[in-house]
Amino acid sequence: MKSDAKPVYLKLRDVIAAAILDGEYKEGDMLPSVRAFAADQGANPLTVAKAYQLFQDSGLVDVKRGVGLFVAGGAVAKLRSFEREHFVKNVWPDVKAQMQRAGVDPAELLALC
Repeated sequence: MKSDAKPVYLKLRDVIAAAILDGEYKEGDMLPSVRAFAADQGANPLTVAKAYQLFQDSGLVDVKRGVGLFVAGGAVAKLRSFEREHFVKNVWPDVKAQMQRAGVDPAELLALC
């Protein structure tokens, strides 16, 4: 059984990534300040800063000193690629195994959509 425990900074990273992928923040848009996002999420600003640092390290945001963080060009494509890779490697094997145990036919599922 896999553990669902995930550090808070990674959960915050996922919230930001989802907001970018969902179009809440478009490429070129400014992200909320560390303090504003921390207040909104009920998190420690240092934890938010750590999550934002992951985006900087991955080239997903552009930093304008004294102004803020902006979603970098190409960030959506990179995030989609990361999400796809994560899904295929970490989520799909468990889903596939559960479908097989339950006798669920993927074709039947697709027909329902």
